[in-house]
Amino acid sequence: MKRDTLNRRKYWKMPLTLLLVASGLGMLTGCNDLLEEEPKTVVAENFYQTAADLEAATNAIFTPLRKVRPEQVAVLSAHTDWGYGRGSRAQYNDFDGLNATNINTAAERWAQFYEGIRNANLVLFYAPQSDQVEEETRNRFLAEARFLRGLTYFDLVRNWGGVPLRTAENISEQNVPKATPGEVYDLILEDLLMAEENLPSQASQPGRPTAWAAKALLADVYLQLEDYDAASNKAAEVMDSGEFSLVPIQHEEDIQQKIFGPDLVTSTEEVFYLKYTRQSSQGNGLPWILNHPSTGLYNFGGAYAHYGDAANPFFEEWDDEDLRKQLWLPVDFGLGETTLVNGKFVERQAPDNTGAGNDLPIYRYAEVLLIYAEADARRAGSISSGALEAVNQVHRRAYGLDPVATSEVDYDLADMTVEAFLDVVLQEKAYELQFEGKRWLDLKRTGRAEEFVSKNKGVSIAERHYLWPIPVDELNYNTAMDASSDQNPGY
Repeated sequence: MKRDTLNRRKYWKMPLTLLLVASGLGMLTGCNDLLEEEPKTVVAENFYQTAADLEAATNAIFTPLRKVRPEQVAVLSAHTDWGYGRGSRAQYNDFDGLNATNINTAAERWAQFYEGIRNANLVLFYAPQSDQVEEETRNRFLAEARFLRGLTYFDLVRNWGGVPLRTAENISEQNVPKATPGEVYDLILEDLLMAEENLPSQASQPGRPTAWAAKALLADVYLQLEDYDAASNKAAEVMDSGEFSLVPIQHEEDIQQKIFGPDLVTSTEEVFYLKYTRQSSQGNGLPWILNHPSTGLYNFGGAYAHYGDAANPFFEEWDDEDLRKQLWLPVDFGLGETTLVNGKFVERQAPDNTGAGNDLPIYRYAEVLLIYAEADARRAGSISSGALEAVNQVHRRAYGLDPVATSEVDYDLADMTVEAFLDVVLQEKAYELQFEGKRWLDLKRTGRAEEFVSKNKGVSIAERHYLWPIPVDELNYNTAMDASSDQNPGY
């Protein structure tokens, strides 16, 4: 731990040399498309000169984010009203804050997020100094760095609250004070608005952010900030672009293969995904975390570290005809006959438990539709036909129906209040986005976490559970922060 801490302290002081993990992004996800990591020690001033240099440096931002995100999603899923953790993760089920073990794993995720921010800041610091790259190309890589930095700070602020704002401007400083959440959101919006303006509408490779990805993320940020006009407008821009549509399905296997399958390169639903490949240490770890050996859905068995319970009202009240519910399979591994494991991510050809080829959604078109529906209803104080249609598209698809054709499962405006409609949207998001890391953040954002966790799990949430603790190393070695006043409540 000491060595890791010292290394982390160093990487804010890098004006002469840097350790650049030049991660060949290998955006295609088939068997022959590899994500390569080749560490290189270079002189920074000599490195950031060509378009290839900037691409390699920008690719390095993805490396820690690809590592941390599957675990982040798994942990957030245990914080919900439907998901449970097993083993060391069972402590999340208490909703009583984090114990020593999970405090340490949260600190590891914090460090990986900040490694991604560090790599983004290196691009933002050095790329403008290059005179060998055309302005349009340079701005595209700067926009990718800003997009990824904004996305990462959005993860940090929602889970830890106020955090140190490490930027290209203070890149050489070790001691950075804790910013307020408002200051963090100001930087996020600044990053994403720049990204929106400078990212292309079409990705040069699957997995690279586009202007549409920036708009989707902006819509989510504005929703968090209760700027419903801006949220609905940004989501509508993505919807009106004609670039995206829901993938039609007829069976639960279609969900597994056509939306989340390990051999997919991309789909009409993909707005922004983190890309993985079927190669040892380059795959998505979430399928191994979730799967159980008895289902045969993962060829290396699975850790079944997260599970559901059919006796939970969340599952009892869920329509059995909904294909998304059919992804849950009964497996009694010692916790009772109502225990469920999730088969959303299927991978039968992984080389080991680190090599699943399934990509990890960050924003799908289904979520954009649901963001729009909520934001539009909150903005107008009424239910528009557009908002209703957005929800119905997601709902129809879940029953194997044509997403854009009126059906017998459609929600009807008759006798539906705005409050009832918002309940429908919140529940539709819960069903649609399981194991994508969204539900807990939605419940916190809407102030309804206690309501749903109490109803569905019979547990009350301790105040300290709403934010994770600032890592001890950050407080010990960042002298601009005070361990007593800057730590989150309850730790």
